[in-house]
Amino acid sequence: MYLLLYCYLASALRGAGAVVTPPELMQHRIGVHQTRSHGRENWDEATTKAKAFTSNLLFEEKIVMVTGNGLNLAGCVGNIDRIPRVGFKGLCYLDGPQAVNRADGVSVFPSGVSAGATWDRDLIYQRGVALAEEFRMKGAHVMLGPVAGPLGRHPLGGRNWEGYSPDPYLTGQAMKATINGAQSVGVQTCSKHYIGNEQETQRSRSTLPDGSIVEGISSNMDDRVLHELYLWPFADAVKAGTTSVMCSYNRLNQTYACANDYLLTDILRRELGFRGYVVSDWYATHGTAEYANAGLDMEMPGVVTPDVSPYFGANLSAAVLAGRVSEDRLDEMVTAIMTPYYLLQQDSADYPSVDPSLPYTLIVHELGWDAARSVVGNATPPAGLDVRGSHSSLIRKMGAAGTVLLKNEDSFLPLKDKKLKDIGIFGSDAIAPTDGLAYVNGGASEFGTLDIGGGSGTARHSSLVAPLDAIRARATELGAKVQYITSNRIISANNFRTIYPLPDICIVFIKSWAQEGNDRLSFEADWNSTAVVDNVANFCNHTIVVIHSAGVNTMPWADHPNVKAILAAHLPGEETGNSIVDVLWGDVEPSGRLPYTIPRAEADYDIPVVNLTGQDVGRYGWQANFTEGLMIDYRYFDSLDIEPLYEFGFGLSYTTFEFEGDLSFNKSSNAALSEVPDPSAEIDLGGNPDLWRQLLTGRTTVRNTGSRAGAVVVQLYVSYPGDSVPHGTPPRVLRGFEKVFLQPGETRIIVFPLMRRDLSYWNTANRTWQIPRGEFTFQVGFSSRDLKYQARLSVLE
Repeated sequence: MYLLLYCYLASALRGAGAVVTPPELMQHRIGVHQTRSHGRENWDEATTKAKAFTSNLLFEEKIVMVTGNGLNLAGCVGNIDRIPRVGFKGLCYLDGPQAVNRADGVSVFPSGVSAGATWDRDLIYQRGVALAEEFRMKGAHVMLGPVAGPLGRHPLGGRNWEGYSPDPYLTGQAMKATINGAQSVGVQTCSKHYIGNEQETQRSRSTLPDGSIVEGISSNMDDRVLHELYLWPFADAVKAGTTSVMCSYNRLNQTYACANDYLLTDILRRELGFRGYVVSDWYATHGTAEYANAGLDMEMPGVVTPDVSPYFGANLSAAVLAGRVSEDRLDEMVTAIMTPYYLLQQDSADYPSVDPSLPYTLIVHELGWDAARSVVGNATPPAGLDVRGSHSSLIRKMGAAGTVLLKNEDSFLPLKDKKLKDIGIFGSDAIAPTDGLAYVNGGASEFGTLDIGGGSGTARHSSLVAPLDAIRARATELGAKVQYITSNRIISANNFRTIYPLPDICIVFIKSWAQEGNDRLSFEADWNSTAVVDNVANFCNHTIVVIHSAGVNTMPWADHPNVKAILAAHLPGEETGNSIVDVLWGDVEPSGRLPYTIPRAEADYDIPVVNLTGQDVGRYGWQANFTEGLMIDYRYFDSLDIEPLYEFGFGLSYTTFEFEGDLSFNKSSNAALSEVPDPSAEIDLGGNPDLWRQLLTGRTTVRNTGSRAGAVVVQLYVSYPGDSVPHGTPPRVLRGFEKVFLQPGETRIIVFPLMRRDLSYWNTANRTWQIPRGEFTFQVGFSSRDLKYQARLSVLE
C-alpha cells in the first residue's frame, strides 16, 4: 500500500536536495530507562497542558494535528507535521509490535506468540522496554503495538502471531506488561486492532476492476462476547495507560470500527475511561463527519498524493465550517492527541530526532536500489543508527523461554550428557534465508529459518543466527560432525545418499509462514513438512522435530515411534539458533507453555475463515457471525470434550513439579458484596474502579521434585455457578497464572489475586458486569487439562 507514497517520496527527496551523507550519530544511551508514573494526577496534568496547547492553535493547525501526512520526508510510516509557530516538532509513527520495521540497525525480537508462550510477565515487560528503547532512539514517538486483535478466533488467522494468545486473560496480562515496559521509556503505545479484526481475508473495503465496492467483513457478535472475549485485553491496555488505540479495518455489527460510536465513544471513553486518542489503521477511514463524530481522532496515513485530499484534512475543515463537525469536537481530537505527548514528556528538548536513514531504507525496502540511487545520485545513502545495544541477550533468553517442549520420550532431551559424534540436520528451516535478511516480496522463501512473520509487523534483520550455524558451533565445541540436507524436496523424495554414516541424532526443522493481508490455508506446516518428518524419522531412530510457526499446526507425525522429542519454537527472533541450542543441550530449561490448543486433526477446530476462497458475494456479503460465542480455543475443546493433541497451557520440563497441600481462598472482606460494581463510582482508567478491586486471594504451594533447577507455570481456572450464568458460559476460564523458577527440592507459595472482574460475567440486559450467585469451582494445575486441586466457594455469601 506504500508504492504510490514512496514513488512520490523518492521524487520529493531528490527535488529537496536531501542529505545524502552519513550524519553524526546521535549520542543516546541504550538500555537505560526512566520509570514514569502514569496515575490519574499525571493524566490530569498532561490534559491541562494539551488543552492550553490546543487553545493556541489556528484553525488550520488543528486540522494538521488530526491528519497524517504521508508525504512527509522523515521516513516514518505515519507522520503528524511539525508546527514551528508553537514549537511543536511533530509526531513519528513506526511499525511494529516486534521490531522497528523497515529500518536498519535494529533488533528483531521474539514475536507476540513467542512472548505469550513464555507466560512470563517480567520477560514481557523487559521486551516492552527494549523495543521502546529502539523506537525512541530511531526518533519514533509512537510504537504501533502491542496487539490484542486479532485475539485468535481463527487458528489460521494471518496476524495471530503478532498477538499473544486466543485467551483474553493471558493476552490482557501481556498487554499490560508490554505497555508498562514501553511507556516507561517515554514511547507511546498504540494498542491495536480495535476490534473484531479476526481474519485478514476481505478485512477492509476493496474496489473491483469494474469500479464496484465490496465492503470489509463484518464481525457480528453480541455484547457479552464482545466484553468477555475481544474487549477484555483492551480493557487491560486502557487500565495500564495505553496512550492510543488503533481502530481496525473491519466492520463490527455492520458498522466500520473507525466509525462506530458505540465502540469508540460509549465503550472506549465512557465505559473504560480511555484518555488517549484513537487513530485509524492505515486507509481504514472511509468518511469524514461520521468518523470524527463517532470518536476517531486521527486519520492515517492521511495525505498520500499532493492533489487528493484525504477524508480528514481539507474535507474535515469543510465539515467543521459547515457545522457537520463542531469545533469543540475538533478541539477534543487535538487535546486527546497531545495529552500523551505531555504525559510521556515527549516535548523535552532531548527527545531524539528521527534517524535520517529511515526514508532511504523505506525506499529500498519498497522500491529497490534503483529508486534509491535516483534519489542520492552517486552518493552513498546514510547508514542507519544502530540502536540494538545489548538486546541480543534478552532476545536469546526470551526465544528459549517461549519454546515449548511438547514431547520428550524417555527423557531423550537434553543432549548435554549424550556423547554425540555425528549430528544430522534436516529441513529448509535450518539455514539462514537464501533470499536475504528481509521479507520484502510478500512471503517467505522456501530456504531459510523463520523467526518472524510478514507484513507491517515484520523487520529487516541486522543479525540472524540460524539453527544450523548455532548447532555447528556447539558441535565444534563437542568435537562432533554435522551432516545436513536443507532441501525439503530432496528429503521428501526420500533421498539420503549424501548422509553417511547414520547420525546419532537427527534434528528436523520445519516452519509455517503467516503474514498480514492473508490467512493461512493449511494447519500443516509448509513445504512438504509431513513427508519431511516422516522420511527422516523412518531413516533415523532418534529424531527431534523443531517447529518455527506463526501459530497452531497439526502434527500427524507426532506419534511416530522414532520422533523422540518435539519443540514448538514459535517465532523467536534474531537469536533463533542460539535459543534452540540452549534448550536442546539443556543450558536453559524448557519453560514455555502453549498459549493455544494443538488439535489432533484439523476437523477438531470448527471456526473457519469466512470465504477463504474469495468468491464474489456482493457488496455487503462478507459476514462473519460469531455463533460460537465465547467458545474459542480450549473453551471450545472443553465444551465439546474434544481431546486435543496438546492442550492450552501444556509444556514439559527437564525436571518435575508437584503441588503440596491444597488450594485455599480467603475473602478480602467479610462485608456483603453486591452482585454488580458500584454504579456511583467515578470512571477511571480501565472503567469502574470497583471492577479492579480484589475480592479473593487464592494460595497453593508447588515443589520442584526433580534433580534439576527449572521453571513451572502454575495456572488457575475458574468455573462459574452453572445455574446462575447464561447459556454459552465456558466450562472453565483462565483467571490466574504464575511462572516460578525453583531449585531441586525448593517450594514456593503461589498467590492468585482475583478481582471483581475476574469473577463476573457481562449481563447484556443490564449492560453491566455481574457476579453470579452460587458456588464457584476453582482449579489449579499445570495446564487446562492437567488440573490437580480444586476449591469451591460462593463469592457473594
